[in-house]
Formats: sequence, C-alpha cells, structure tokens
Amino acid sequence: MSFQVKFHQIRAFVEVARQGSIRGASRALNLSQPALTKSIKELEEGIAAQLFVRRSKGVALTECGESFYQHANLILEELRAAQDDIRQRQGQLAGQINIGMGASISRTLMPAVITRFHAQHPLVKVRIMEGQLVSMINELRQGELDFTINTYCQGPYDHEFTFEKLFEKPFAIFCREGHPAIGVKSINELLHYNWTMPTPRGSYYKQLEDVFHHRSQIPRIGIVCETFSSCISLVAQSDFISILPQELGCDPLLAHRLVMLPVVESLPKAAYYLIQRRDSRQTPLTESLITQFRREARALISE
Repeated sequence: MSFQVKFHQIRAFVEVARQGSIRGASRALNLSQPALTKSIKELEEGIAAQLFVRRSKGVALTECGESFYQHANLILEELRAAQDDIRQRQGQLAGQINIGMGASISRTLMPAVITRFHAQHPLVKVRIMEGQLVSMINELRQGELDFTINTYCQGPYDHEFTFEKLFEKPFAIFCREGHPAIGVKSINELLHYNWTMPTPRGSYYKQLEDVFHHRSQIPRIGIVCETFSSCISLVAQSDFISILPQELGCDPLLAHRLVMLPVVESLPKAAYYLIQRRDSRQTPLTESLITQFRREARALISE
C-alpha cells in the first residue's frame, strides 16, 4: 500500500523548514516538540527519504528536503488560496493577498491603488514585497506571491508565467546637485566618473548592460546596489552617477537633490508587466486588485 501524506505532516515539515528548527516551528504552530518530531519522522519513513540533517543550531534541508519543500509549500499556499476563494464567493470579503512590486511601481502606481482597495476591503490583508523580478521568482513559483508588477525581458521564465504588458517608463541619467558632470551632453563624457547601478540581474538593467556593450560605452560600475533606495541615496549624497526612472526628477522629496543629465544618446524605456503563474487561479478579490492596477496603469499612460 502506498504511503498517504497527511496534512499535519506537510504543515509540520514546511514550518520546520521555514524556522530552521523544531523549537521554532513548535512555537509557531503551538504544538509540542515531540509531536512535531513524530510527524517529521513518520513523513520521512513514509516517503523513504531523509528530509532534514541536524546542525549545531537547528536543522537544514537535505537535497530531497529542498525538492519536497517546493511542492509542500505550494500545496499549503494553494489550500490557503482555495479557502479564501470559497469564502469570498460566499460573500466574506476577507483573506490575504501577496503581491510583488518593482521599486518604481511602489513609488508611483501602488499607493493610490492600495489605498483605494483597502478602503473598499478593510478586512483583506495585503502583503507587499518590493524588489526586482529575479528576487521574487521562488515566491511566485511556490504560490507565496499571487502576482507581481515588474520589468521583464524574454528569457528562461517564459514557460512558467504569463506576462501582460501594462506600460513603459522612460529612464534617465542622474547625479547630485552640484556634481561636476552637470552640463555634460554625452555618455562618452561620463565614462570616467564612478557609476552605481541596481543589480544587473534585474531585467531592465540587464537590457542596459547590453546596450552599453553594443555601443562600446562601458561605465565604471564600481558599486552594485540590490535596492533602488540604496542606489538613490548613494547618487544623492556622493559623486556616483546612475540611471534611474525619469520621474524621480519631479519627485517632491528628491527633485532638489537629484539632477537629470540630458545626454544626446537615447536610453531604452523599461516595460512593466503584470506577471502571474500560468497555472494560477486568482481569488475574486485578487482579481479585483489586479483590475484596479490595470486601470491605474491605463490612467498613467493617458497622462
């Protein structure tokens, strides 16, 4: 007879993996450590694979454990979404929505949409993760994020997700107020300055890297920032130069600290997409939130 994995075993396994210890999972699930240990042991015996190895501090997933975690975590997230879906279709306007936003979207599109959505559905909990798409892939795969709005270039994820183009944004070169580069008209005249960029693993910045190499214009990128905020702060408070969304030149909090350099070379626009798992079915309220983002994006284009 084949082994049937039980729900409590999946829940115990996922929480131990997340916490990195039996003790931490015990507190999170409000279960005794012996009960959790028993569930994990039964699961490992049932599937005939070791899922954890003990460390001096806690436990770590084995290779089999890593693989099992991807499936187990997705099962729990799908169950959560299914329960939210049923409740919402029965008129209970509550639940949780997990979304990912590119930093530029968080500054522009997101505030108005989320404020309006929260006023309409105050019982819905919305979790917002900020970053570039590459930092969100695993959470999207595992169902921990319902969707993201981010930049994307064709590549290895085409078969996993759907990509709905919402709009494009122009980018520009920025420096601080009083920077010695002010007045420069060409990227070639800026190549000897120090540059900082968000990680080139991000879709738009990978595109920029390709453009620079094609033109044989290779900036000295000595500092790579994993977040937009650190990149903006570095440009505003030092002699580093960067390429950032053009709208920052009109930002009331930053316009007095950042100067846009009007170089003659054109920079590619960044295309932003609504990105979802191909096999996902969104709850009614998640669909409602997506619709509001679409409307806000259309309004942005028409301005």
